[in-house]
Amino acid sequence: MKPHEPRYACIHGHFYQPPRENPWLEAVEVEDSAAPYHDWNERIAAECYAANAAARLQTSEGRLTAIVCNYERISFNFGPTLLTWMEKADPATYRAILEADRASVARLGGHGNAIAQAYNHVILPLASPRDRATQVRWGKADFEKRFGREPEGMWLPEAAVDTPTLEALAEEGMRFAILSPRQAEAVALPDDDEWTAVDEHSLDPAAAYRCELPSGREVALFFYDGPMAQAIAFGGLLYDGGAFAGRLADLAATADPDAGPRLAHVATDGESYGHHHRFGDMALAYALRRLEEEGVEPVNYARFLELSPPRRRVRIRERSSWSCFHGVERWRADCGCKTGGPAHWSQAWRGALRGALDGLKERLDAVFEGHGGRVLADPWAARDAYVRVVLDRSPASVDAFLAEQGKGTLDPAGQVAALRALEMQRNGMLMFTSCGWFFDDMAGLEAVQVMKYACRAARLGAALSGEDLEGPLVRALAAGRSNQPGEGDGESIYRRRVQPLAVDLRRVAAHHAITRMLEADSTDERDVYAYAVRRLEGSSAEHGGTRLVTGRFRVTSRLTRDSTEVALAMLYFGGHDFRCGVRADGSPGDYRELRRALFETFDRRSLSDVVTTLERHFSGDEWFSLRDAFLEERRGILDCVVHDTLQTFRTAHLRFYREHGRLLGYLAEANYPLPDAFRSAAAYGLAREAEVVVERLARAAGEDGATETLREDAHRLAAQALEWGVRVTDEPLRRKLTEAVLRQIRRFGEEPSAAPLAALHALLDLGRDLGVDFDLWRVQNDAFGILTEPSWPSRIASADEEARIGVLESAMRLGDRLHFVLERVSRG
Repeated sequence: MKPHEPRYACIHGHFYQPPRENPWLEAVEVEDSAAPYHDWNERIAAECYAANAAARLQTSEGRLTAIVCNYERISFNFGPTLLTWMEKADPATYRAILEADRASVARLGGHGNAIAQAYNHVILPLASPRDRATQVRWGKADFEKRFGREPEGMWLPEAAVDTPTLEALAEEGMRFAILSPRQAEAVALPDDDEWTAVDEHSLDPAAAYRCELPSGREVALFFYDGPMAQAIAFGGLLYDGGAFAGRLADLAATADPDAGPRLAHVATDGESYGHHHRFGDMALAYALRRLEEEGVEPVNYARFLELSPPRRRVRIRERSSWSCFHGVERWRADCGCKTGGPAHWSQAWRGALRGALDGLKERLDAVFEGHGGRVLADPWAARDAYVRVVLDRSPASVDAFLAEQGKGTLDPAGQVAALRALEMQRNGMLMFTSCGWFFDDMAGLEAVQVMKYACRAARLGAALSGEDLEGPLVRALAAGRSNQPGEGDGESIYRRRVQPLAVDLRRVAAHHAITRMLEADSTDERDVYAYAVRRLEGSSAEHGGTRLVTGRFRVTSRLTRDSTEVALAMLYFGGHDFRCGVRADGSPGDYRELRRALFETFDRRSLSDVVTTLERHFSGDEWFSLRDAFLEERRGILDCVVHDTLQTFRTAHLRFYREHGRLLGYLAEANYPLPDAFRSAAAYGLAREAEVVVERLARAAGEDGATETLREDAHRLAAQALEWGVRVTDEPLRRKLTEAVLRQIRRFGEEPSAAPLAALHALLDLGRDLGVDFDLWRVQNDAFGILTEPSWPSRIASADEEARIGVLESAMRLGDRLHFVLERVSRG
């Protein structure tokens, strides 16, 4: 390589999670396996997506020198369904990702780091031609809506590729895709008809290649460095950011005089950087900094194509992927690829699941063409365009779509039919999300999730056509079997884990009535997940702790506009005991007769007669209980139910702490080991007392005496914890401590002065002495930005020079406690 020849490197992160939403509610429900987070999206966002938006650069002593956004220096794609979740659940990280792409566009001559992804991670070579085209078009449209520009490349789910897939990309204007080195079959020079067979060992991964397609179009292909990707994902390379940078720099230095500029590049799951490997985000940040220091320029693929258009041609291995040595068999057969589990486990269930869903999709497509074609001018064109509604479900957006795609002006029934057909198709594509087959068991979260989408699609199709689409699905699933004892076959899994989640409009009404029972909310209209509930009339009465509620409601799906009026009557006996009857399509007169009969009986104080009256009006599937409330609210109600019992224990713990502190001190002084019950009570009491101090310090506005008193209280609690040998591991206290610290940091940022710094040091002392860890990552993010901002010392709210110096010294101490390199803290 010539001494001053530029060197280029590109690190690509494929950031993706499968869609996890309950298909009937369009919300991610709590996932206990992700604790202490609400769900796996939230957990991985904290460990990886947010971490890479604010990655740390540190000294060897662990001192923070900078906080950087890795997305500004790497190539990346985010799954559209993941970004849909993130936009609402983690808007700060979402904004950072979009801003990073805009920054890269400015830095790299109009070429952004972000590339698109096929919509919901379907294995495109196994998809029908129509589904493949829609997946690419929806992925492109989603990208354009979020990033405000056209994508130049697209990530293929599992890098699964064949010629029709590349044709679909080229048709939508995609310039390039990224594959693994073993997916190249042969290469040739531009005008040479002689092809040379290659494999992952002989292919040169530092060049871009042209793939000429039968249509006359072409797509550029990049084949990442396989050994380095393996080292990142499985070989521990992220334990050392310097080694990571050095290895990539060595690849960038490898010269081929005839090849022109070269690109050292690697692609892995983005979750490697923080989720799969703790502190991987920091290793990535350090590697990027080292690369630039060594004269290697981080670029993205589109920029490199501009610098060095591909000369060599390539032929791909048809139906190949990056995560299956057998092509794409992992998503339809027992090929031997697996993520773990006992050696004797079989993945024969994959074929059964694929066959069941393929069969269902054929029936769904027939229903779509037949029944959807009655209300949509061109059903398949309408499906392609429906992504606009998925991205914007406002009534105006839906109205505009139906006016454009409908067969004439649609009446309300026609609108419902059209939207049912399109939602059926959306769920029919979601059920092919690749993760359903990737892992090792049919009863796993991911396989069950795709069955949920299948159930939703089948029931929408049945509502549209009157056909039984679910029966053949269930029978086909029976051919697959779980490896886990007790889970049984696919039919058993489906009936136990999927069907109970299904929701109709009556269940929405029952959920609404049950959850309102313990709330003060008296509004007549309310959103319940993907539904709107409007109370038309209602009555209630209570005798002896039992409450009777009746009402007439209109329940409407905001996705399909399906709507019905229901009559409802419910007895609440207290605790978790609800008995609720819901009947659809009754007249107002029928409801009023029901109400009259129930309240006349209830007024006579005969509960058995009320129950008899209820049973006379409702039967079979018209009955609902707390078990039918949706998971989040069901747990919330049970929290209320167990609150009194828990409060009894909590009160006893607190009373013991307050009344027997001297005994605890004596036992500790006498070197007598505290009984576990004593230790538990002491920890609880200390945590509750500390909460009070934390809340007061959070509100401390600068009165020196008040702050000093609170500091003394904090020292007292800390001394007790030390004396008794108790460590307070209390999550509510940890959250309150974190929020209190953040509140005072923001106060300081708004008006630098001694008061918020005094409160901050008191809070940090309390956390340290009680052994309560606050969220250092969030605190560092806010404090580093404030303390390293050059102008903050000039805004110190004091004209007294001595006081000003005191603020500067206290701020330096804060920076020290938060592990900042002190030279980065501004001094004015």
